Formats: sequence, structure tokens, C-alpha cells
Amino acid sequence: MDPVSFAITSSCVAIAFAAWLIFRIYKYPSGEGKVIEIAKAIQIGARAYLSRQYMTIGVVAAVVAAFIGYFMNFTTMAGFIVGAVASGLAGYIGMSVSVRANVRTTEAAKDGISKAFRVAFQG
Repeated sequence: MDPVSFAITSSCVAIAFAAWLIFRIYKYPSGEGKVIEIAKAIQIGARAYLSRQYMTIGVVAAVVAAFIGYFMNFTTMAGFIVGAVASGLAGYIGMSVSVRANVRTTEAAKDGISKAFRVAFQG
């Protein structure tokens, strides 16, 4: 198998595994009452943090991409942009899942530390 095919296959397997873990995390109960209220506040804060961070990084990435395109070539610039977008998407998905996994870990802790650890590690 050539290196490009291996990289693409490995990436697809990793994405499928991550999607499976996300699906499992979302099946756990997320609690009720005050726990849900606190979790929603954390989600809003995390989203606001990422939005602000990505706006700043976006400006820097656009300038760097322009320099790469001008001084190197447009293929390299496109690769940089795809990598930057993929990295940002991974960060956004990771933050979203981890915030939701935290509240589910809290709920699982009511049934014991073993279940809480299982949920936490999957998250």
C-alpha cells in the first residue's frame, strides 16, 4: 500500500472510531436540573472562547496563507489551509464532546467510580 493510500485509510478509520466514541458518549444520561443548567453554561462559555480564539487565529492564518501562496506556491497554500481548517474542526468537535462528556461523567459517578472512569476515558 502506497503512503498516500495508507494515510487516507488510517484517517478514515480514526474518524470512524472517533464518531463511534461520540455516539457512545451521547447515549449516556446527562443528568437533570442544576447539572444540566451548569453544563449549558459551560457549553456557552466554551463556544464563546473558541469563537474568539478562532477569529484571532483566522486572521493570522489568512496572512500566513497569503505569504505561503506568494513566496512558495498555491498547492502548498491550499495544503496549509486544509490543515488549518481540519485542526480547527478537530478543536471545535473535541471541545464540544469533552464538555458533554464531563456532564455525563458526573451523572455516571452516581453509579460508582468504575462507570465514571469508563465514561471519562471514552470522552
